[in-house]
Amino acid sequence: MIKNLISFVVTVFLFVSANSNAQQKRVRDHGIEIGVLKPGTLNAITDVEGVLVGHATLINGDHIRTGVTAILPHSGNIFQEKVPAAIYLGNGFGKLAGYSQVKELGNLETPIILTNTLGVPVASNALISYTLEQTGNQNVRSVNAVVGETNDGYLNDIRGRHVTESHVLKAIENAKEGPVEEGSVGAGTGTICFQYKGGIGTASRVIPKDHGGYTVGVLVQTNFGGVFELNGVPIAKEMDNYPRQFTYDVDGSCMIIVATDAPVLSRNLERLAKRAIMGLAKTGGIASNGSGDYVIAFSTSEENRIPYSSDNKTNRQEILRNEAMTPLFLATIEATEEAILNSLFAAETMKGRDGHEVKALPIEEVIQVMKKYNRIKAD
Repeated sequence: MIKNLISFVVTVFLFVSANSNAQQKRVRDHGIEIGVLKPGTLNAITDVEGVLVGHATLINGDHIRTGVTAILPHSGNIFQEKVPAAIYLGNGFGKLAGYSQVKELGNLETPIILTNTLGVPVASNALISYTLEQTGNQNVRSVNAVVGETNDGYLNDIRGRHVTESHVLKAIENAKEGPVEEGSVGAGTGTICFQYKGGIGTASRVIPKDHGGYTVGVLVQTNFGGVFELNGVPIAKEMDNYPRQFTYDVDGSCMIIVATDAPVLSRNLERLAKRAIMGLAKTGGIASNGSGDYVIAFSTSEENRIPYSSDNKTNRQEILRNEAMTPLFLATIEATEEAILNSLFAAETMKGRDGHEVKALPIEEVIQVMKKYNRIKAD
């Protein structure tokens, strides 16, 4: 009884603790504008209408620093109303589940779950349970659960495999439209980026109306290394992180989720996903040998949803012409770059397993470097 009570109290703490781990200011709030396109109202993946994001954050004792992030392309039964999707491998040292069926069929039939490396199997099982239990899925006998990961084993007791199915289901339950929590929350709780505390970040871009008026939103789970740059400014070099602190052994990973309301199918969604890696490169990421850098892209266009079953032998779909893709490419690059930066600006210093500590990005010092290069926009 006492054990169950303690477990309940700890679990409640884990789920409410997310609110205490994120800074308020994002990179744009400091007068640093990334790119040329305008962000959406929230500057988040949820600017793409219908997209929902939820977190479950696990912080317990001095050794558990992990969690789950869920991204839903719409609030309905995703298995019954699949969405066009594609996955691009920037560097494949990772444990992404569900890749082959998305590659083969070009659609997504479950929420996307992000967690830690050893949490992938339990997250896949949770997604299967979630799908089988949804109304209308009583006869479903195959589920392609899509789960991505990065390794948070420096701060987190990853071998303890503390993520459970209930945490995954809680993240899905928590998924909502509106502002997205960033920094050390959900799947980003124990991650590291450019030797600083990484985490969850998000951003969006809106294409001008004369080019379609479409929205592109990106969410990232940052856990990678390289030589940090901010809007073209060599931060790592200026702050003496290079070469004194820089090492060529910068293994790590980055999961990137790209959403758009543009009527794009899997072929051009994969082209879109490739551009997200360019956004990662603009921050100084190098996709090292031991890095799992994956991009999952999907379209929320209702006209192009794929029904699980239909009396029709054909689907009628609206498809954006190749010639109209270039603005979406630019939007993806810019939103990815800014989402990564937001993950760094939002994360706070964290201590974890075996007394390990990862410092937050020293924002005031970074701002001084940006001012030196005249890259801060005046109020």
